Amino acid sequence: MSLFEPVLHSVSYAGVWPGQARLTLDEFLVKAAELGFRGVMLMAKRPHLSVLDYGREECLRLRERMDSLGLRCAVLAGYNDFSAGADRPDIPLVEMQLAHMEALCRRAADLGAPVVRIFTAYGHPGFPQHRLVEILREAAARAAKYDVILGVQNHHDCASHYLSLRDLLEAVNHPHCKACFDAWTPALQGDNLEAAARIMAPYTVHTTAADYQLRPRFRYQPAQVNFEPLTPATLAVPMGEGFINYRAFLAGLREGGYRGPVAYEMCSPLRGGGSVENLDRCARGFLEFLTHSEE
Repeated sequence: MSLFEPVLHSVSYAGVWPGQARLTLDEFLVKAAELGFRGVMLMAKRPHLSVLDYGREECLRLRERMDSLGLRCAVLAGYNDFSAGADRPDIPLVEMQLAHMEALCRRAADLGAPVVRIFTAYGHPGFPQHRLVEILREAAARAAKYDVILGVQNHHDCASHYLSLRDLLEAVNHPHCKACFDAWTPALQGDNLEAAARIMAPYTVHTTAADYQLRPRFRYQPAQVNFEPLTPATLAVPMGEGFINYRAFLAGLREGGYRGPVAYEMCSPLRGGGSVENLDRCARGFLEFLTHSEE
C-alpha cells in the first residue's frame, strides 16, 4: 500500500491562467474520479468553492456528491495575505481575513476535509513578521472549534524558508497550526530537498507538487552591447521533467515520518498548453510518477 495519497487540486482545471481549460466544480470532480484519483483539494474561491456560494447545505450536498464518485476532500485551499492593508491600519483587514478563515473551517468540517491550506503574508514595510504568531494562534484556536487543522503553505514572503517556517510554527505552538510544506520553495532557494523535508515532516499535514524547468532571462543593455542577467522564469512541465528532485523530497518526508496526501496542481502556464487533453495527460503522469517514486 502506498504511503502517500494522490490528490488532485481543482485549481488545475479552473481556468486561472490564459489558455487553461475551465471546468465547473462538479465537472472537475467527475474528471478527478475518471482519472483515478480518490482525493481532491478544492480551491476555495470562484469559480470553484467560494464561501459566498457554498453554505452548510451546499457543502453537505457536495460531500454527498463526492461520496457518490468515490472521492474525499483532503484539503480546502484558502487564499489570504495577512499583510494586505498594512498601509491602511484603520481598516480591520486582518479581522476580515480571520473571519473568512473561520468560514473556511466551517465549510471544511461540513465537507469532511481535515485541513484548510493558508498562506502567511507578502513582505510589507508596515507589517512586522512577529505579528504572524499572534494572528496564526488566534486562527488556529478558531479552527479547533471545527476540529480542522490550518496548514501553512511555504509560498509567501514571510517564513517561506523551511527553517523560518519551522520557527514560526514552534512559536505559534498550537496543535491546529501545522505545515503544508512544498518542494517548490526550497528547490528555488537552493536547499537540500531531502534534508529540508526530513526536518519539516513532523510538522507537515499536506504537500502539493508541481514540477518546473528554468528559463534564463536577460535585459539588453545597448550601451554595453550586451545582456544583463535577470531572475530566471519557471515553466511548469510534467512531473519528473523539471529541476525539482521530488524523489529526494518524498524520501525525506518518508524518513521524517510523513504519511499523507500529495496533491498535484497545474496552476501556471504548462508546457503543452492548457487544453483538457494536456491537463489530463499531466495528471495521469503524476499518478504514475508518485507510484514509481516509492519503488
